[in-house]
Amino acid sequence: MNSTSFLNNKRILVTGGTGSFGMAFTEMLMERYQPRELIIFSRDEFKQSEMAKRWPTSKYPIRYYLGDIRDRERLMRAFVGVDVLVHAAALKQVPALENNPLEAVKTNVIGAQNIIEAALDCDVQRVIGVSTDKAVSPSNLYGATKLAMEKLLVAANNYTRYRDIKFCLVRYGNVLGSRGSVIPLWRDMYLQGHREFPITDPRMTRFLINLEQGVELVFRAIEEGDAGDIFIPKIPSALISDIGQSFPEPTTLRTVGIRPGEKLHESLISEDEGRHTRDLGSHFVIVPEFEHLDSNRHALKFGMTLPEGFTYSSDNNAEWLSADQLKGVIDNYLKV
Repeated sequence: MNSTSFLNNKRILVTGGTGSFGMAFTEMLMERYQPRELIIFSRDEFKQSEMAKRWPTSKYPIRYYLGDIRDRERLMRAFVGVDVLVHAAALKQVPALENNPLEAVKTNVIGAQNIIEAALDCDVQRVIGVSTDKAVSPSNLYGATKLAMEKLLVAANNYTRYRDIKFCLVRYGNVLGSRGSVIPLWRDMYLQGHREFPITDPRMTRFLINLEQGVELVFRAIEEGDAGDIFIPKIPSALISDIGQSFPEPTTLRTVGIRPGEKLHESLISEDEGRHTRDLGSHFVIVPEFEHLDSNRHALKFGMTLPEGFTYSSDNNAEWLSADQLKGVIDNYLKV
């Protein structure tokens, strides 16, 4: 138990709190800290009822709050007395958002602005937005809306008016085993007896992170983040084709072609961002380009500058998951 953490005795709210991130965040928060209250904000009453079976309000300082981030008035009610806000709610399925673009904008962009305005009006002290590598040089609407979300949260620091309110972000890659991703798809096919898997392109690479690492990064951003910082983890890459060949029995891969809006490789830091990024050993921090936000921040004090032309992409990564590590990942998901 971390007795000196900023998170202790605070009211913490998580948007999209019934998702896989919210579940992991709740588990780790309750194990490590002593929050005054955790508020789970989401629009799915069934998932809230299921979550309450694991963390009942009679035993844990948890409150379940139905609402949609598109509804600013509902956010205003939920944010009263909140100290820390983790914004994880989003529409995420790339093909669905390509076909329903305005819905993505309403939730991921306008919803983010609603979060900002409600947080400012309710004097929330820390706001952490959860972003994705798809926001870097986006090739699909989902990535474009997450880039807009990042820009909105960074710029929100211009309106804090010298109060103790900081908006910052975390940005990371594909979450291992998340809904709609390739591992659970192939796991289900494998358990049904299939030994041929569809793959978009055997050259495709991705950054891979587990939920615990994602939550750790959010905790770090809450503790160390300054206004406008974007925290980037140092995480391994993998060839998607190597994942498909890591199942216990031999499998074959059938190439079906890259889907609309999909990239061959993903980036976490672009070359332009690299010029104002600092290396802090276990992670990077992209510092904001607004001059008045750069004066005395943690990342500038303790981080190292990066060489000219630096990029952080899934295909030029120095760390890759080994064959044994990939087999261990697959073995774990086959047990689920």
